[in-house]
Amino acid sequence: MLLELLLAMLVLGLLLAGTAMPLAAQVQLRRMDDARRQLEEARDAVLGFAVAHGRLPCPATLASLGQEAFGPGSDGNDGGCADFHAGFLPGAALALPGLDAAGLVRDPWAGERNRVRYAVFGGAINGVSRALTRANGMQMATLQGLGAAPHYLFVCSSGALANASGCGPAASQATRRAAFVLLSTGLNGALDPAAGGDEARNLDGDAVFVSHEAAPDFDDVLHWGAIHLVINRMVVAGRLP
Repeated sequence: MLLELLLAMLVLGLLLAGTAMPLAAQVQLRRMDDARRQLEEARDAVLGFAVAHGRLPCPATLASLGQEAFGPGSDGNDGGCADFHAGFLPGAALALPGLDAAGLVRDPWAGERNRVRYAVFGGAINGVSRALTRANGMQMATLQGLGAAPHYLFVCSSGALANASGCGPAASQATRRAAFVLLSTGLNGALDPAAGGDEARNLDGDAVFVSHEAAPDFDDVLHWGAIHLVINRMVVAGRLP
């Protein structure tokens, strides 16, 4: 009787062990889906800010408590962000719900390292410096100038040959016309990404990002707002031309 009980417990243990990983994987897939929806909603909030203020918001920093962070002596009139590429989504400035104590948005993994990141193009367009983040800068750059700009932020489908100037081969380029980028760092929460890996590329502070399907060494979720989407929303709202 005792032997039968031990065998039954062994079989049950094996069954539970066999289902543990699939259940854990299902949880992670669900969170990644939630992160994609969250970033889509964040994109709409950023576009709404642009319609209301005539510019895209600057990223927040940990010290700015969810508000836009500007460089010394700068504000929305000149668009001088404190950090264009390595900041956070300014949840307080966008009046988003469910913010943490720092006024920032956390992704579905909810840890301190899981705050949603945000980058915006800060280069000159048609001779207008910081055209996307300065008040009425897009109007000054003109519709033609916005459309003709050679590139905005880069999003690569692989980071293997990417550098600070772009994605490398054209086949590795998802877009070079992202006006802004939103990033969830996934389960690992940007915890010491492998040097030179695709996750590290998303945190190195330049204008080049990587987005592709999940892999053992990549669980970032990335969403972006193309410049033509920004233009469309601004035109419909009467902010352009």
